[in-house]
Amino acid sequence: MAKQVKQAPQVHKSGFDFLNTLKKNNHREWFNAHKATFETEQDRIADFAEALLQEMNSHDEIETPSGKKSLHRIYRDTRFSQDKTPYKTNWSGHYRRATKYRRGGYYFHLEPGGKSYFAGGFWAPNPADLKRIRDDISFDATPLRKILNSKTFINTFGTLQGEQVKTAPKGFLADHEAIDLLRYKQFLLIKRFTDKEVLSEDFLKLANQTFKNMRPFFDYMSEVLTTNANGE
Repeated sequence: MAKQVKQAPQVHKSGFDFLNTLKKNNHREWFNAHKATFETEQDRIADFAEALLQEMNSHDEIETPSGKKSLHRIYRDTRFSQDKTPYKTNWSGHYRRATKYRRGGYYFHLEPGGKSYFAGGFWAPNPADLKRIRDDISFDATPLRKILNSKTFINTFGTLQGEQVKTAPKGFLADHEAIDLLRYKQFLLIKRFTDKEVLSEDFLKLANQTFKNMRPFFDYMSEVLTTNANGE
C-alpha cells in the first residue's frame, strides 16, 4: 500500500468564502448563528499559522508560543470608529521575535479580493529609537542602501515603505545625501499576494520565504538599536 504524503496546512477557500459572506452580513445575529463555522475556519487558519511558526523557527527565534496565540481577534474595536460593523473581514496575526536583541516584528493579513499582504518592520518607533536609526543613516547609509538595493529585497518588497516627513527631520539638513531615507518615520516591508497565491498548496513555503527575506533588514536594525553610537 502506497504511503500517503501528509499535505502541508494551507489557507482554505472555505475560509475566504466565510469572510466574503460575513462582509455581506456583518452583524451579531448572523455571526452568532454561524459561530460554529467561524470556529472551524479560525482553527484552520491557526493550523496554518502554527505551521508557519515552525518554519520560521528554523531561521529565526520567535517568542510567540503558538499559531493560535499569534491570531488577532475578529472582533473590531468600534469605540472611536465611524464604521460600527462589529467584525473584521480578514484573518490576521503577528509573531514576536525573541529577546530585546532581535528587533522588528512579523505581521500577516489574509483577506479575499486580492487584499492579502505580509508585513514587517517598525510601525511606530519611539523617539529614541527613531533618532538612533536616523543617526546611523546620517553617519553612513551604505549598509542600509545595500540591503534595500539587493535583488532579493526588490523582488520581494519593491521599496521601503512607511510615513515620511515632508522636508527634513529636526536636526538634519534638507540637502543631506541620505535625506530620502532620513525622512522616514516608519520603516515597513510589505509583500502583497493574489487570492490564487494565498489559496495555493505552496503558500506556506512562499509565506515563510517572504518573512525570511526580511532578515537582512531586521539584522541591520537590531544591530543599530541594541548598540550605542560606538557600536558597543
